[in-house]
Amino acid sequence: MSKPDSKIDGALRELAAVLVSLEKDEFHEVLCTLLTPPEREKIALRWKLVCMLEEGLTQRAIASELGVSLCKITRGSHELKYGPLAFRKAIRKAVQQKQAGT
Repeated sequence: MSKPDSKIDGALRELAAVLVSLEKDEFHEVLCTLLTPPEREKIALRWKLVCMLEEGLTQRAIASELGVSLCKITRGSHELKYGPLAFRKAIRKAVQQKQAGT
């Protein structure tokens, strides 16, 4: 992950601190308000893509199901292997919860 400038990083850290203090529905509402529909769509697609990778689906199967390029999937795969630990833990947790039906 590239380093954001200090003004952006400070604002993102402030946002993160507020978001973690919210209930799930409040968090969702804030995200939906802050992000435009195309931004929400892109983030949701990226999340789904990395979760599908973590579940063990092939890149070609994901490309076919989501209609995205193999290049985008390869980037997601790289982040799952080499990205920040917190990101990898979040994806694993999401997939485990999904598999457990929670």
